[in-house]
Amino acid sequence: MSSVKDVGVNVSRETLDRLEHYLVLLNKWNPKINLVSPNTLVEAWTRHFVDSAQIFNLVPENTSSWVDLGTGGGFPGMVVAILGKELNPDLEVSMVESDVRKCAFLRTVARETGINATVYNKRIEAVDPLNADIVSARALAALPLLLELSTRHVKNGGKLLFPKGMRWKSEVEEARKSWTFALENHTSVTDPNAVILEIGEITHVGFDAS
Repeated sequence: MSSVKDVGVNVSRETLDRLEHYLVLLNKWNPKINLVSPNTLVEAWTRHFVDSAQIFNLVPENTSSWVDLGTGGGFPGMVVAILGKELNPDLEVSMVESDVRKCAFLRTVARETGINATVYNKRIEAVDPLNADIVSARALAALPLLLELSTRHVKNGGKLLFPKGMRWKSEVEEARKSWTFALENHTSVTDPNAVILEIGEITHVGFDAS
């Protein structure tokens, strides 16, 4: 098994044990509720856990609140919460997921790994604004819609972190038709064709009628 240390996150054996127990639960629950694509389970440590850990690595140590939208099986939100327990104990992690069965899974992982995280079993639009320092979302929607969903929950001066695949440039181009934002892209350590978009200074400007 690879280690989250592969992406420069140095953690204790206890934290690795929590992540490994999470992987056991993922394998146990996935056949019943399809938390992640079944063909990714054999590479789940790299495809989901390391891929999520690298997002945590982009965030300042003094970050106090993180919201993960459309969490699904917990990536990156639950990985962030597990890493945060050791590396940023004051970090408050919230996960928003509309599927009741996936929420049951997330709460089971949190309970069995001893993680304090909030799980909202609601649609993203139905959750009161969460005013978070960081908002993340993985494999949820195209960038224009992600910006619409996320700006409701990120505080002024906060950042958005979105893993994206090889079509990320076209998504950015489309998003800039209706939004202005500062952008930094970080090449993924798990896929050279993928990036993590780090977005801030977000303003909605509407479509250009010309």
